[in-house]
Amino acid sequence: MQRRDFIALVGASAVSWISGPFTASAQTASKIYRLGTLAARNPIDDKSHFGSILVRVLAERGYALGQNLALDARGAEGDLHRVPQLLQEMKAGKVDACVVTGYPVAVAAKTAGVPTVVAFGAGDPVATGLVQSLSRPGGNITGISDNAAELSTKRLSLLKQLNPKLRRVAMLWNKDDLGMAMRYQVSADVAQSVGVAVMPLGVGEPNDFDEAFAAMNRDPPDAILMVADALTILNRKCVFDYAAERKLPAIYEYDFLVRDAA
Repeated sequence: MQRRDFIALVGASAVSWISGPFTASAQTASKIYRLGTLAARNPIDDKSHFGSILVRVLAERGYALGQNLALDARGAEGDLHRVPQLLQEMKAGKVDACVVTGYPVAVAAKTAGVPTVVAFGAGDPVATGLVQSLSRPGGNITGISDNAAELSTKRLSLLKQLNPKLRRVAMLWNKDDLGMAMRYQVSADVAQSVGVAVMPLGVGEPNDFDEAFAAMNRDPPDAILMVADALTILNRKCVFDYAAERKLPAIYEYDFLVRDAA
């Protein structure tokens, strides 16, 4: 599924939170609905790629920015300690619903009691405790679930196509993010089940990437798989450069990362 399809699903979920039991055609012209967006990095506003698609999808469903829709877009700029305060500010601003990315932001939104749609990056919401079940999530959270087992199998098969002799994969992930740590573990289990050894390289801050590269220098892997979250995406260029300099096959979880690496 392409990113635009993900965002279309997210837009439909946001509409259900905003409108409740009513349809867009039943709304009064005077009502302005407030949609918040919150990301660990940059704001998802109407000028960003994700945000522009979201705004377009909402417009197709009767919610037009500047008419009956207002967008409160915020980003923590990599400082997750700011997230609870940003959520409280959005809540005070009476947002009707909030679209978020990443597990840390999603769990903070759940705690804040804001009606929330998870766009991506939160891992398995049942395993992490974000929701009760996929069929009956309960509470104030809905959105996209990552099927790490299925996706990791496909990603590893692509790496094997690039290198049929693939025996060992270095996996980079944010060890301080529960959603990403669990996604790494599922990916590692899948790799081992198909005969690929895993070199675990958990990172928690930018300086940890240097340690990860030093470990790969000492014991070179056959390929790299980077689990994407705010930390690894912010530091993606050093991973791209490392893989390119050593001509290591590498696979990333989002299409824009692949384009950035090219």
